[in-house]
Amino acid sequence: MQNTLKKHFGYDTFRPLQKEIVEEVLEGRDCAVLMPTGGGKSLCFQLPALMMDGLTVVVSPLISLMKDQVDALQINGAPAALWNSTLSRDEVIEVATKAKRGELKILYVAPERFSAPSFERFLQTLKISLFAVDEAHCISEWGHDFRPDYRNLKYLREKFPAVPIIALTATATEKVREDIVHQLRLRDPRIFISSFNRPNLKYEVLPKKDSLRTILSLLKEYRDESAIIYCFSRNDTEKMVAALGKYGYKAVAYHAGLSPQKRSENQEKFIRDEVDIVVATIAFGMGIDKPDVRLVIHHSLPKSVEGYYQETGRAGRDGLPSRCVLLFSYGDKFKHDYFIRGMADAEEQRKANEKLEQVVSYGNTAGCRRRFLLRYFNENYTEKNCENCDTCVPQQSDQEKDQVFLVLPKKQRSQTSSSEEYDAVLFEELRVLRKQEAEKLSVPPYVVFGDKALREMALHYPQTEAEFLEISGVGHQKLEQFGEQFLDAIAEYVEAHDIKLKPKVNHKQDRPIPDRIEEIPRLTKKISTFDETKKFLQQKIPILAIATIRGLTESTIISHIEKISGEDRELNIEYVKPPHARFEKIAEAFKESGSFALTPVRKILGEEYSYDELNLSRIFLRRNETY
Repeated sequence: MQNTLKKHFGYDTFRPLQKEIVEEVLEGRDCAVLMPTGGGKSLCFQLPALMMDGLTVVVSPLISLMKDQVDALQINGAPAALWNSTLSRDEVIEVATKAKRGELKILYVAPERFSAPSFERFLQTLKISLFAVDEAHCISEWGHDFRPDYRNLKYLREKFPAVPIIALTATATEKVREDIVHQLRLRDPRIFISSFNRPNLKYEVLPKKDSLRTILSLLKEYRDESAIIYCFSRNDTEKMVAALGKYGYKAVAYHAGLSPQKRSENQEKFIRDEVDIVVATIAFGMGIDKPDVRLVIHHSLPKSVEGYYQETGRAGRDGLPSRCVLLFSYGDKFKHDYFIRGMADAEEQRKANEKLEQVVSYGNTAGCRRRFLLRYFNENYTEKNCENCDTCVPQQSDQEKDQVFLVLPKKQRSQTSSSEEYDAVLFEELRVLRKQEAEKLSVPPYVVFGDKALREMALHYPQTEAEFLEISGVGHQKLEQFGEQFLDAIAEYVEAHDIKLKPKVNHKQDRPIPDRIEEIPRLTKKISTFDETKKFLQQKIPILAIATIRGLTESTIISHIEKISGEDRELNIEYVKPPHARFEKIAEAFKESGSFALTPVRKILGEEYSYDELNLSRIFLRRNETY
């Protein structure tokens, strides 16, 4: 388990409960897991999936979340794929073929797939080792996000009686937990309830007075970092985006009034760090796997404490200090009251009023806000002072309980989890490099490395591959794929700034050391990963064959070709160029988009053209100086 954890995910240790859950899954037992956002739920089924003989089928409700998780798994060297409505017929056939051949370990599917008898028949042909039901609260009508398609999953036990099931959710009351177990027919399941405490999140409630001024003062402290602002209505979101734009902030709106294409486009911009701020109704966020959101602001009163907890949970998923600010006013309560009075069902009215009153109580509490939230989930918080909410640590003011001083102390914002200062200048340079590498692969930057990994790099200045492996989040696949680029950047920075190197990262003596000669050939070879790929290119070996031989993805090999092509203009790579007719069509789309970004071109051409083919074509366009 430890070796697989380090090799594919880059971690030396498990988070609380992860190891116990993985062990139960490997034993073939049903499990129900309640773990807060950012607690590491995905690893609880991804790790055993890589260790078990067969395929793990993961049910996930949101397409964007599926894609991000599959991208991350593939970059970590895990054979994963997705099957949802975005795939073309040819892509569906390709995924099905890989699954039947046993070439996949993890398959993400949308819940509506299970309503099709043909899909069930397809699953019956596979060797399935585990069903993982993510966002399991969607199966319960008592939950805050019930989805009828999830009810199709109750037949998993009947159709696949021998296959264990793990159900996972970030937020669920006791009633919802019981319903999840009942609906999925879990057999004597092990119930794991992680603490709902998110110690890295600071909870604050501020009066909603001159709200734009308050929001601007908050955003000023998080310039160039990711933030989400939740508003009451579509109109509110649009007004806020316009106002922020006047002050130089890159923000986009997200609400049900936008077309699906526009919502997807705005979400992608946020995920890929093309904009810093999303202003949204509560329709936004469930499918966001972005770990580096540093600020969540509720411009309006949420409908329930449960919903508020989940929305604030989108901050600081990487464990680094982040803030959750609620702008509180009774005017917002009256807006909710108006809509509640319009409900036809008396019982629904009663429930909605009860939930709203709990939110008002949270805003009015004079006690610890963390204790209030945890008590809502039946968790007893015994600390007298959480030291990270506005009632436990009263805020300073620069004019006497009038304008609140909203700056988070620099000490808290510029530290790693080990409370050591990191080099902020190097961190920013590594962020730029991360984004460049992510754009080559058409994935979000955090899929390459999270902020926590970059901060550790900017703290320890790793100089060798062995030292780079000691960084949290660096596994063997990422060392192979990104190690050379990041190590070169760090070495150049150290030399340019004449930095006297700090003590290296402590090697953990109790951690099993894998056979690195077998798993990381580069550690015992002088040749770089790019030179290895170049050898095959000189022999005119096809891209798929190179990827298979080297144990890498085709996307990775294409990224190697991009780097090699830029350095060696004489290398003949014409044999990997896409067919003439398709290449010409792609070239026209790049001209139409006016840039070399891949996403706009794919939107012009459609899903018939893969990102790999577009990236490969871009290499040849860049080699052509007349373009």
